[in-house]
Amino acid sequence: MFNVPNSPAEVSAALSNHGYLIDEGLATVVYLSMSMQRPLFLEGDAGVGKTELAKVLAAWTGGELIRLQCYEGIDSAQALYEWDYTRQLLHLRTAEAAGRTDNDSGVVEDELYSERFLIRRPLLRAIDHSDSQSPVLLIDEVDRADDEFEAFLLEVLSDNTVTIPELGTFGAEKPPLVVVTSNRTRDVHDALKRRCLYHWVNHPSLEREVEIIRLKAPDVDLRLAREVAGAVEAMRGMGLYKPPGVAETIDWAIALGKLGETRLDEQTIAATLGAVLKYREDQERVTSQGLEMIMAAVTND
Repeated sequence: MFNVPNSPAEVSAALSNHGYLIDEGLATVVYLSMSMQRPLFLEGDAGVGKTELAKVLAAWTGGELIRLQCYEGIDSAQALYEWDYTRQLLHLRTAEAAGRTDNDSGVVEDELYSERFLIRRPLLRAIDHSDSQSPVLLIDEVDRADDEFEAFLLEVLSDNTVTIPELGTFGAEKPPLVVVTSNRTRDVHDALKRRCLYHWVNHPSLEREVEIIRLKAPDVDLRLAREVAGAVEAMRGMGLYKPPGVAETIDWAIALGKLGETRLDEQTIAATLGAVLKYREDQERVTSQGLEMIMAAVTND
């Protein structure tokens, strides 16, 4: 049985043991979220490790990871529950074939709106779970949803209950550990943020990124890991359309290792940009304007 940690240091050590390196600020807000049973709102650039944190929390606590991926146009039915209309129709036809009469129509209707025909979407699954360990509910990229969906989320997260008119109210005996993420493509309303504990997740420092590379790609030479981290740090300062995240840094280091490279040079960087930059415009900017800047950063490291 998972026990709530006693300090941010315990959170940091536990997540490190699961392959996620965390700074003091984030460790503190994770600890407070777990001890206060408050949702955790993580905001920051894409690729800084917000989603990965939720996955690691699930691995650490032993709770199921339940992911609600937000997108434009998502509504409450897609997040909460739906009725399985196909099975309901088959049930009606079966009742008719069995010769059930009009006198049974009320009973049949009640059967149609029972839990056997209920499709539980992520929010309902997280709130009405039966596991001994609370799940981790990841509400990913909430900034992609619209204002109405935000208001709906706020209502659900306020008391961890859901009312289904045909069945009644479902409540969480053990509230899920909720992680809400945003890439800040638009501002999320203050009301939702006030319900949560907030933390802005930065890209890691150079030294921390070297540690991450060494943890995730232990076969990569330390010197190469430092040069990769320095090169990525320089790229992030170039105003790219999509600056590389931590996952791209790791992929690039692994790719260089597979090629047998031990040092970075302009030719190697240009040949392997596809592992770290995923937009043609960003690659063109780096190759036409930024290779000298990157090599200067690597040389001065």
